[in-house]
Amino acid sequence: MTKLYASVGAVAIAAFFAWTAFQLWSAGRTDPFASCRSGKIAGDAIGGPLDLIDENGAKVTDKEIFAKPTLVYFGYASCADVCPLDNARNSEVADLLNAKGIDVTPAFISVDPQRDTPAALKDYTENFGDKLIGLTGTADQIKAAAAAFKVYYKVPDNATGAYEVDHTTLTYLMMPKTGFADFFKRETTSEDMAAKVACFVNGS
Repeated sequence: MTKLYASVGAVAIAAFFAWTAFQLWSAGRTDPFASCRSGKIAGDAIGGPLDLIDENGAKVTDKEIFAKPTLVYFGYASCADVCPLDNARNSEVADLLNAKGIDVTPAFISVDPQRDTPAALKDYTENFGDKLIGLTGTADQIKAAAAAFKVYYKVPDNATGAYEVDHTTLTYLMMPKTGFADFFKRETTSEDMAAKVACFVNGS
């Protein structure tokens, strides 16, 4: 059973939600998406420049990745239980929205670049339909991407063979023009998530 968080990860998540509460208090009443959000969060606080490699081996940046509304999830392809469920949920959200004429991309960023090559991610994402895209990179590129999204992950020291990676399990909604919009927990259903994403898209 994959561990959701190491003790350090739990601290990181607690800090994230404390920071979110502060943003809710300090952001004021100028947010046009207030009725859509789980909480008011400064749009430039999460996200930033990204340099990654997609599942086809092409170099991509945040501008290309977030050209349309995107659901961003950090995990790894060898994850036995958590990641498949979350990626399946995010892919289902994209399908629900597609049926309403809303084009959304679910994106899976690997925190295990040692094993998750572009080819490995391509094989993995094909299990979730034709919308989920896989993204990887060098260890430094993944570290920078995780830092931009305030994501915690921990690859075991001297990891070889079959190993587990502790990681944050939030999904982030990124919008093309305004950047970070909201985050979703694992317990959020695909229907509720689709309704919230539609709120942002229709209000943009």
